[in-house]
Formats: sequence, structure tokens, C-alpha cells
Amino acid sequence: MNSLSDIYTNLPEARDPGMATPEAVAKADYTARHWSSPVAGPLRPGSAEHKRAVAEMFRDTFNPYRPSVIDWPKLDPETLHRVTSLPIWDIAVQTEGKARLRMAAYARLIDDPDMKDALSRNAWEENRHKEVLSKMVEAYGIPLASEPTYHEPRDVEWAYLVTGFSECVDSFFAFGLFEVAKRSGFFPQPLIDTFEPVMQEECRHILLFANWLAWHRATMPLWQRPWFEIRVLAVWVFLVYERLGMAKTMDAEGNVHEQDNNFTVNGTKEVAAMDMPLRDFLDLCLNENERRFAGYDPRLLRPKLAPNLARFLRFFLPRTPRSRALESGQAAA
Repeated sequence: MNSLSDIYTNLPEARDPGMATPEAVAKADYTARHWSSPVAGPLRPGSAEHKRAVAEMFRDTFNPYRPSVIDWPKLDPETLHRVTSLPIWDIAVQTEGKARLRMAAYARLIDDPDMKDALSRNAWEENRHKEVLSKMVEAYGIPLASEPTYHEPRDVEWAYLVTGFSECVDSFFAFGLFEVAKRSGFFPQPLIDTFEPVMQEECRHILLFANWLAWHRATMPLWQRPWFEIRVLAVWVFLVYERLGMAKTMDAEGNVHEQDNNFTVNGTKEVAAMDMPLRDFLDLCLNENERRFAGYDPRLLRPKLAPNLARFLRFFLPRTPRSRALESGQAAA
């Protein structure tokens, strides 16, 4: 299996029609959010027990939903306009198109069979995310720029790190933004229910990345570690630079399109009929992040940078009536 498309389109159990029945999907939805390793004791990064637990977690929590059979809810004209006018669809589709290639390319380089299996499955799920978005675009008539040709990354490790760290940050804020859209009624409940498995899948993806990163650091030769850490730092510098401006996507005709690359951070005004204070939004992101990870074995590592950055920023933001009430309620509890 040398072609990257073979990796991100091949998942044998996904072709089993019995896995995609409503009953099987409902059961898998619970399983996808709750998993613990039967192995007793600590799961130390670099150990065989930790590596196997990571791979088993990703395999056991697979959700067999199929984009091709999603019954997209009918939207009233006002809701349809709100959804189709969001400035995210071009970059969302193209991001998933690149992510599947990057995950598959890195999976192809890995010799360890457990991690290779987990990252190959990750690539397959990224491809499924692209299919979900494509089906939604088709169902609601969302205009998109023509997609460019997706190329295999020249620097596979760099591309994988950029995608992994980017997903860790974007998912943290997307969890909160998704909850804002749910509470505000921006998305009707049927559409929320449709996208909920995709959001939880992103949680699994960044859980896998955080534990792959710890495993990779623990198992690489010591002489390679300094260069790797320099690359990690360079990735963060690149991501900060990228988010200081607008994201640029290029269509198949070579035309450049600009879209908001920080929509998950500053998109609350787009999905709510109110201007939510930043402190309240960060609180919501922290709560949703904790909720989505709560069902997984606590011995598996969680992404830390985005939650820690959010907690740090809170100290410099004014308290709001909502945050005072929340803190008071937590203190009383």
C-alpha cells in the first residue's frame, strides 16, 4: 500500500454494512466517547503498554457513520442564509484535503505497526471529514471555489507537525464555538446532532496526536531530540505567523481567496446574536474541552498548550457577571 490515497480511503471494517445500521451507530457513538485500557498501572510514554493503549483507543472508539447516508435536515431560508454565509467553507474543505494527505504520508513512514495503524485510521477519518463537508456543501448549495490539486508534502514530518499542532489549537476553540452555536440556536438541533460525531472525532484526533508526540519523544535517539524540539518551536512560530493574517486559499484556476484563519477564536459574533466576552468564551472552551475528554482513560495525555494558554489569559481579563456566578457556584460545590 504505497499510494497515499490507498491509505486514506482504505478501512476494511468501514465497508461492512452491518456497522452503519442506526443501532450500530448509536452504540458506537457512546463507545467513541468512553474508553479505558484494561492494563493496570501507569501508561508511561515510550512503553509498549502506552503505545498499544493509544492504538487500541483509536481503533476501539471508531464511529462507523457514513457521510453518503446522512439525512441533512431541511433549513428555513433564514437559517440557510446564516449557514451558507459563514466565511469558513473553502478553507475547511481544503484543510481536510491537505490533512488526509499529511496524515497518510506520515503513517507511511512509521515502522511500528500499532502507531502506523492508528495514524492510517486518522488519515481515513480526515478524508471522511472532507466527505462530510462536501456532502453538506452539496446539500445546501454552498458556493465554493474550485479545489486545487493536493500534493504530497515534501517535508513529511513538518507537514504532520503543522497539522497536528494546528488541530490541537483549533479544536480547543471549536469545541467552545460549537457550543455557542448550539446555545444560541444558530444551528438547529438536527444540524447540531449531525455534526456532533465529527466534533468528537476531532477530540480523538488530538488525543492521538498528543500521545503520539509523547511516544515519539520518548523513543527517538537522544541525539535527534534537540533538532526535533527546534522543529517543534519553528512550527509554533509558523502557526502564530499564519494566524496573524488572513488565510489564503488558491482554487484550481490559481485565484487567491482570503478567509478568516482564526474563525474558531473570533467567530462568536457570527454564530450568536450577542457579543460574548472573551473571558466567558474561554471558560466555555475550557469546560467543553474537559467534557469531551472526560470519558477517555485519564492515563492518556491530553493536549495542554491551548487550555493552559486560555487559563493564563483569563487572569488578565475582567470578570463578568457570568464568570462570577460560575466561580461562585464552583466554590459552593
